[in-house]
Amino acid sequence: MSKFPDGFLWGGATAANQIEGAYLEDGKGLTTVDLLPTGKERFKIMEGYPSTLEPHKDVYYPSHQAIDFYHNYKEDIALFAEMGFKSFRLSISWARIFPNGDDREPNEAGLQFYDNVFDELLKYNIEPVVTIAHFDVPVHLIKEYGSWKNRKLVDFYEKYTRTIFERYKDKVTYWMTFNEINMLLHLPFTGAGIVFEEGEDKNQVLYQAAHHQLVASALAVKACHEIIPNAQIGCMLAAGKVYPYTSNPDDVLKAMEKDRESFFFIDVQSRGKYPGYAKRFFRDNDLTIKMEDGDEEILRNNTVDYIGFSYYASRCISTDPEILKNQTAGNVFGSVKNPYLKTSEWGWTIDPKGIRITANQLYDRYQKPLFVVENGLGAVDQFASDGSIQDDYRIDYLRQHFEQLGEAIEDGVEIIGYTSWGPIDLVSASTGEMKKRYGYIYVDRDNEGKGSLQRKRKKSFDWYKKVIASNGSDLD
Repeated sequence: MSKFPDGFLWGGATAANQIEGAYLEDGKGLTTVDLLPTGKERFKIMEGYPSTLEPHKDVYYPSHQAIDFYHNYKEDIALFAEMGFKSFRLSISWARIFPNGDDREPNEAGLQFYDNVFDELLKYNIEPVVTIAHFDVPVHLIKEYGSWKNRKLVDFYEKYTRTIFERYKDKVTYWMTFNEINMLLHLPFTGAGIVFEEGEDKNQVLYQAAHHQLVASALAVKACHEIIPNAQIGCMLAAGKVYPYTSNPDDVLKAMEKDRESFFFIDVQSRGKYPGYAKRFFRDNDLTIKMEDGDEEILRNNTVDYIGFSYYASRCISTDPEILKNQTAGNVFGSVKNPYLKTSEWGWTIDPKGIRITANQLYDRYQKPLFVVENGLGAVDQFASDGSIQDDYRIDYLRQHFEQLGEAIEDGVEIIGYTSWGPIDLVSASTGEMKKRYGYIYVDRDNEGKGSLQRKRKKSFDWYKKVIASNGSDLD
């Protein structure tokens, strides 16, 4: 008997900027990720220090073609349907709809593309789960307004959301306002198109931008509920419980503070007000968050319907300077190496039980349905002598996480669905690599952009198909 409820939305998750390609085709404007090359400079830009807001001619930008979902969506969706997907999480590229972000009229070719994609999904009874902004700000909004530093972005975003709600109200029921909204604090250019100027108080810039995004998110919830009364609209957190390294109360307090750094955003989106600990943080750091009349009411009256979250790894924190030196290699958030857990090839902690802990923590905190919208293993895949890809390591990773997700459901946690990250190989958001593969479907593309883009099923393809068909009861 399955622990997963009837109607559980099994599927996969992607982002426009990591799969679509066609980066200036059919009227699309330049967006933040189109300025991210591979290599060391990528992280410097993502942290808010781009040297230019134009792409260089002699530099390779993986997003410009990605895996060309733009021209291959029918083939890819047919493969998802073959696996039995109940849902597919994707994002709409803001710059496909409003190429500059502040355009008076939307770009019809962009709107039509997503109509075509949604129609293709619905043909196979696959529920679209749509992220409105997934690490995706039109570059013109950075040049002209300073991106989310500027209150005007709230209006541009609201216009964008109302446009897509009206257009797709009969096709899309599940929405999310911002992908991993807490990533704003860690990779500001990626999360919000933030470019730091010399002498700026970083915290002041980041939390003012966060306020603008939180108000924009609430206005999107309001618009969604008005235009599509039967819709469900959620927020989205880059989640992962932070463990204290020891039982030293200083470590426990530090772990709580690190958790709250992320929960802050979801507290506002789910509870409708700024928590006391955030107000204290603002006081202690001399931050003044400029709010307009009515902002608090907007936040209070327009809370989300569910909590979407990504889970890749738990984290670990210590207050001991010596222990802090022993960091894992691959996590954007930074983490002390947990001596009880193994890591992936990219240094990400592998902690299946952590997804149960995280789900319980979120449900206890918010008492709202959860949606696991990202989880997966980035790994180097090798071809066997017969040309197949025997990715048993990926199957093992997912099996253990599904078992623990089932335990969370047994604990009483309400979970809508599960969309694994990268059901098809795509460009890595953090490193820009293709060799860091997540998919059940292999795409012939390398880190330099070479390859035929041909699609090929991996061993995990048939395994996940069986999992979905059994509603999670057959994990062998």
